[in-house]
Formats: sequence, structure tokens, C-alpha cells
Amino acid sequence: MSILVTGCAGFIGYHLTQRLLGEGNHVIGIDNINNYYDVKLKRLRLNNISSEKFSFEEMDIENRSGLRKLFNENKIEKVFNLAGRAGVRASLSQPFEYFDTNTVGTLNLLDLCREHSINTFVTASTSSVYSNVETPFNENQKVDMPISPYAASKRSAELMAYTYAFQYGMNISALRFFTVYGPYGRPDMSVLRFIRWIDEGKAIQLYGTGEQARDFTYVDDIVDGIIKSSKQKNAFQVYNLGGGNNPISMLSLIAEIENQLGKKAKIDHLEKHNADVDVTWADISKAESELSWKPKTELLEGLKATIDWYLSHKEALKNIPF
Repeated sequence: MSILVTGCAGFIGYHLTQRLLGEGNHVIGIDNINNYYDVKLKRLRLNNISSEKFSFEEMDIENRSGLRKLFNENKIEKVFNLAGRAGVRASLSQPFEYFDTNTVGTLNLLDLCREHSINTFVTASTSSVYSNVETPFNENQKVDMPISPYAASKRSAELMAYTYAFQYGMNISALRFFTVYGPYGRPDMSVLRFIRWIDEGKAIQLYGTGEQARDFTYVDDIVDGIIKSSKQKNAFQVYNLGGGNNPISMLSLIAEIENQLGKKAKIDHLEKHNADVDVTWADISKAESELSWKPKTELLEGLKATIDWYLSHKEALKNIPF
């Protein structure tokens, strides 16, 4: 039996794949290696996966016939759907691409799980589904007013997952991730961008005042939550996976990176984007109660691990734009 990980060349998918292989599982990884950010980083991740129990196929989850062939030829036990179009701002200019991948692609996987009686399905959602609601965000709040196509596509995928769980008795977890960071992270996310720009003496492009705050979550903790959620037997559940502490402002994040690098940041303030929310903050009590999950990595510890990784990979990263 094998485990399917979609988006295995992506940030979280890569770390999940490594963890599953480390636990002795056979993993089939698929990824379309799209150019949302430089594919050299995706290739760097893939090249770092070394196991006879890992097989990779370059494939898009929108490719229903290709997926069907993959499911027909392999005995798949669980599906972890980490593939998806990410990024709030980019979704405004590419709404059709976001819907095709995040919503229709998820539907393709759900329906193939139905056909092949695969009962365990975990899919990545996002904290971006929360807008115009009080903090800390909890899973019982109404999230029917998304302010970006990205958020709308992820919420649509959650609803389709609920339908399949209800109709076919599948055990499905939709995981709302909160600002994930760590080694091999996405170069369009704030943590790695700020580290590199400060290290190289380039000005940080900071949207808004810098008082906007995020619930930063270290990638190893996210992977713990993903694996724990795959063991729940409650038909359909949504879980917040976040740091669970008071959110950290962008200015505070910058100050800590300055401190750890021993360098001073230059900052260019840009106008706040209207698709960005002021604060993200996860109520993680449901994940604590039902999954026995709680993040273990404090921000200072996670930043140190990320900075150490960056410094040790500067040569490999120098031709990858952030």
C-alpha cells in the first residue's frame, strides 16, 4: 500500500513526504512543477528526497485522466492533498487558474477516492478563508465572505469535501494553515524574503505600516498536525493549525531577524493591499482536543532553524529570485 502526496515538490508537501518516508511508508508524489515561483527551488526539494520507497510523477491534479491511470495502477491507502495555487494577491489576476486547481483539482481527487474506496483524505485549506470575523479565528465561525479568489477557491474545496464525506462516509480533514514558515519555504512568503533581503542589504518591501500581524507556524508542527488529522474517524472535520499564541507583527518579525542575523533592515513601505487582512490568529483548541496536537516550536527557535538553513544554502539559492 502507498500514500499519495500531491504537491510533493511544494514547501509543506516536501516536508510531509520526508516525514512519511522517514516513518517507513511508501510514498507516491505528484507535482506539476508550475512557475508560480522559481522551479529551481522545487527541483532542489525533489533532489533532496532520497528513498527507494518514493516515486515521483510530474502531473497536474486538474488532469483527471492522468490521475485515474495513477489510481488504477497503484494501491493507494491515503491521500494527502497539498497541491494548490497559493497566494492571495496573485489570485486576483488569475482567478480561473486558482479555481481550476484548488477546487476542481480537489474534486478530481475526491471522486477517485470514492471510486477506489479510499477512506482517508486530508486536504490543505487556509486561514485566508477567515475575513471580517473576530479573532482568534475558530472553526465554528461563518466564513462565507472571502475577499480573494484564493480564499474562495479553498472554501469551495472545503464544501465539496464535506459533501463527499457526507454522501460516501469518507474520513476527511480540511486543515486551515496559518502562515507556515521554515527551511525550504516559499520565496514569496515574508519570513524567507525578509531573511534574504536583510542579509543582502536590500530594502524590505513592506506592505502597510508593519503593524499587521500573523500567527506564524513552523512547518514541522504543521506536518505533525497533518499526520494526526489523517487518523481521525469523524467523517468530515475542519481544523485550524496555527501557532496558537498572540500574533506577531511584521515589525516585530523584522526586529527578531535583524537580531539573529546581526544586520539592520532597510524598509520600503508600500501601500497595503486590500486583499490582505490585518490579523490572523488561530484558536487551536479543537485540534488540541480532538487530535492531541499543539505546536512545539517557538518563533525564535523556528526562525533560528530557518536562518541556519538559509545561510547553509546561500549558494544554491543565489539564482532563485525572492
